[in-house]
Formats: sequence, structure tokens, C-alpha cells
Amino acid sequence: MGIRRIGIMGGTFNPIHNGHLMLAEWAMDAVNLDEVWLLPAGMPYMKAGKDILSGRERLRMTELAVADNDRLICLDMEVRREGYTYSFETLEELRRKYPEYDFFFLVGADCLFAIETWKSPERIFASCTLVAAVRGEASLSGMERKKEELEQRFPMEGGGIILLPFLQLSISSTQIRERIRKGLSVRYQMPDSVLNYIREKGLYREKDESFKEAQKSHGKETGQQTF
Repeated sequence: MGIRRIGIMGGTFNPIHNGHLMLAEWAMDAVNLDEVWLLPAGMPYMKAGKDILSGRERLRMTELAVADNDRLICLDMEVRREGYTYSFETLEELRRKYPEYDFFFLVGADCLFAIETWKSPERIFASCTLVAAVRGEASLSGMERKKEELEQRFPMEGGGIILLPFLQLSISSTQIRERIRKGLSVRYQMPDSVLNYIREKGLYREKDESFKEAQKSHGKETGQQTF
């Protein structure tokens, strides 16, 4: 048996949706990965102060999303970690725990252009191969230039950067949250198990309604849901 190739997908997952899952599945084929591990962020420092569900709730939604795929694994290590969540710490911890594995950090195109502003990007590049999704041919040339720039600036001890052609999808967590607040349908944008959890818990609704739901110990909806 050769060295296991593991994809790492971090994120707020607020909520997780089919775009995340499709990227994970796509990367397994394109980069020949054995598994993809999904790690919901505990307290993402770049989103401090924003309206984000608790780590426990986002972790549960991610667990539900991957329950029927034995090659997608949900880990709670970032949710359990105290303080802000930093990608370099997660990758270095995984390298220490699993020195026999090769890790591939799956990110969106926007992250490729922003990674220099992340905390200790040089330690990220030292710990993994970065796999950046390319959404549409229009962005490919710009991403290729950025890839060259980063490879010249940082030592690529972990394996360098791979650009992964991917589908042009318009699904986003921000859009999903907004549609739920407005009572609009988000069906087919996420697994039914995640959608049902959101409905049962009354998540992402208007603040006054969410506050009322939070007062119920086991707040199950009794009214008709439009989403």
C-alpha cells in the first residue's frame, strides 16, 4: 500500500452546501485522493464578529452532509481548539499525527489570491500541496500568474500549487442564509439531511424568530416551512 493522499477542506461551513461536497468529490478524482477530510472552523479569525453559528451546530451539519460517503470524513479538531482557528496550525498538527500521509489543502480561487494575508502562509506551503479550484476559463490566466508569483515568493516544501479546473457554480453559504431569512427555497443546494436540520432548529431565520427558537430546549417547527 502506497502513501495515502488526503484532501483537507477547511471552512466556516455556515452552512455546508453541495458546492463544497462537489469540490471534494471532484478533487478526489482529479488529484487522485484517497479521502477528503472536512474540518469546520472553530473560531475563524478572519470572520470574527460576524453572524456565524456555533461550532457545534456547523459541525453537526457537516457530519450529516458526509454521512453517506465513506471517503468524506468530518473532523472536529478545529471546533475543539480554543481561540482563533489558523490553517497553518491545523495542517502542522495533521502532519505531526500522520507523518506517513501526503496532504492536499483544497481552497477556492479567492483563497489563492488572499493567502498571503493569512497568518503564516509560509507554514501552510511547507505543510501541504495547495489545490485551488478554477471556476471558469476566464479566471485561469489570472490564477496561473498568481500561482507563479506565490511559487517564487515562498518555498514550496509541501508540494507546491495545483490549479484544479472546476464547475462554475453560483451556490454560496451567504446566498443560502439570505434566502432562508426571506423564506425562499434552498432545496437542491444542500443535502436533504442538512436542510432538515436547519428547519428543525430554526436556523438562519430572522433574528427575532431565531431568538425565540433559541429559547426552546428542543425547538421543533410546528408551522409550514417554505424553504
